[in-house]
Amino acid sequence: MILRVCREGSVESLQSMLQEVQNHGRVKSILILACDADGFTPENVDPVLQECGLPLLGGIFPQIIAEGENLEKGTIVAGLFYDTVSLYVPGLSDDDRVMDDAVDEALTGVDVEDRTFFVFVDGLSSRISAFIDGLFNNLGLMPNYIGGGAGSLSFEQKPCLFTNLGLKGDGAVVGVSEVRSGIGVAHGWHPITKTMKVTESEKNRVISLNWEPAFQVYKSAIKEQSGLSFDEQPFFDIAKAHPLGIVKLDAEMIVRDPLFTENDELVCVGEVPVNSFVYILRGNMDSLIEGAVQARDIALNNYHGDPNKASMLFMDCISRVLFMGEEFKKELQAADCGLTTFGALTIGEIANTGDAYLEFYNKTAVAGILGDPHAE
Repeated sequence: MILRVCREGSVESLQSMLQEVQNHGRVKSILILACDADGFTPENVDPVLQECGLPLLGGIFPQIIAEGENLEKGTIVAGLFYDTVSLYVPGLSDDDRVMDDAVDEALTGVDVEDRTFFVFVDGLSSRISAFIDGLFNNLGLMPNYIGGGAGSLSFEQKPCLFTNLGLKGDGAVVGVSEVRSGIGVAHGWHPITKTMKVTESEKNRVISLNWEPAFQVYKSAIKEQSGLSFDEQPFFDIAKAHPLGIVKLDAEMIVRDPLFTENDELVCVGEVPVNSFVYILRGNMDSLIEGAVQARDIALNNYHGDPNKASMLFMDCISRVLFMGEEFKKELQAADCGLTTFGALTIGEIANTGDAYLEFYNKTAVAGILGDPHAE
């Protein structure tokens, strides 16, 4: 892999890095991770993307991870030394779209055996989990998956996915790659309540918990457990430290970030299924850092190759940064294992660990160890 980072975050620097990377003799495909503050739009980057002669994919995120830091502005261009097929799937908020069929159509003629799937979605689309289920229903756990939700912390939905067609929104870009990988997932959040049944929900809106208005149940439980009042503090200031955890049998809880409340409902990043059971969670600095280290260790354990001849793609949740503040640097330091590490701080994370369902996570650390075909 050849990795180029520019903290300037300009169209000119993106174009320069793309030209340098695609002219490298070993590069076969390109991954781009950029910051929302770079200000990329279809008008200013589509000509640059469309003239690229190699398959490319990636996204625009609230922040990126490069050179041991989380950056609020800047761009990463990674030249991958392995063949990757880049696929774009539109319409991730379309209620009439049958996602199983959409995935099946996109994968027609694509070799998926022994592949790693890079999966980037518009993190503000309303049917992300349905798309992830479509991937799983078509492919199961045969491939490894790693990726996340792109978008802006303004929560204004806009084009945020890099494709060879240009910058796209409300969709997914999938890279089907020959790279050998090992994936690890962990979060470090712990329950502070008993389980509650989701008695009514609609996609990413939790309408009722235990047959009561969801927000009323949520705020009462937090007031009882933490003494915090939504009448005295902004919603997100409290909610960022109190996500929901969806109970899964024999698997890591699936964390859901409540973004805001509307009509006594909780609007989350990602769907919350009706009849599922959830906890309200809480974490601290130590438990979250421990979760990131655990994700890295699981990825290393799942990687069947020489880890000294690999790099690490680290996809972490931007809401962990909002919760941890300056302490987030300690998480990056703790997760460092001496490999070239790069990644993004996302609006939701996508991964499987080989023995559990493919999921769309929130507030979770995902580590991917990526092999170098020329070093092994």
